[in-house]
Amino acid sequence: MITVIVQFKLSAPLPRADTVQRFMSAAPIYQAMPGLIRKYYALSDDGVSGAGIYLWESRAAAERAHNEEWRERNTKKFGEPVMTWYDCPMVVDNLTGEVIVSKSPADPAL
Repeated sequence: MITVIVQFKLSAPLPRADTVQRFMSAAPIYQAMPGLIRKYYALSDDGVSGAGIYLWESRAAAERAHNEEWRERNTKKFGEPVMTWYDCPMVVDNLTGEVIVSKSPADPAL
């Protein structure tokens, strides 16, 4: 699994209600996205920065989604994103009671 954190500095504070409405309009895009396990939408308390936190099945799925078209679209909406990529070896999911261990990118036998 791969976690991608995408951060944006906003040019002006966004009220939470407006932000939720924007996020809701984008949700169907992500619901149908191949390889996406989960996406979190985040907004700072002061409304001047936001983040998308993505959990992907694989780096290949994440790279397909976070392509140049995606970057251009989101840069127009929110400004230039700062992206950080992480290998995600394990997830503790308290909603389902699962502990999910990812296959190692270097050792597909796991």
